[in-house]
Amino acid sequence: MNYGKAVKIVRTAHGLTQSDLADRLSIGASHLSLIEAGRRQPSVKVLEEIATALDIPPHLLTLLASEPGEIEKRVDPKQLAELARSLLDLLVASGEQRTLPMGSRVKPKKLKRVG
Repeated sequence: MNYGKAVKIVRTAHGLTQSDLADRLSIGASHLSLIEAGRRQPSVKVLEEIATALDIPPHLLTLLASEPGEIEKRVDPKQLAELARSLLDLLVASGEQRTLPMGSRVKPKKLKRVG
C-alpha cells in the first residue's frame, strides 16, 4: 500500500501544501514529506489525524493507497459504495478549486540539502 500517494492526492485535491496539512497534525512538514515520498509508513494514529484534517473517511485513504490486486473481493458493498461516494465528492470538489493542476503537469521543486 502506498499511503504517501493517497495523502498527496487528497491533500492536493484540497489545495493544501504539505506545511498547511502538517500544521493541522501532530507531525511536522518534514515527516509528512517523508510519508508522501514513501520513505515512512504512517501510523494508524497519523492516518486518522490526516483523514480528520482533510474531512474524509479514513478508509478512503486506504482505498486510494491500495493497488488493484490488493483490494479483496470480500469488501462490504455498503462500505464500498460509501467510499465511492466520498471519492466522487472529493473529485467534484477538487474540480472547483483553482489551485489543483487538473490538466497540467507541475514540476517538482528542487530541495536544498542541509549538510
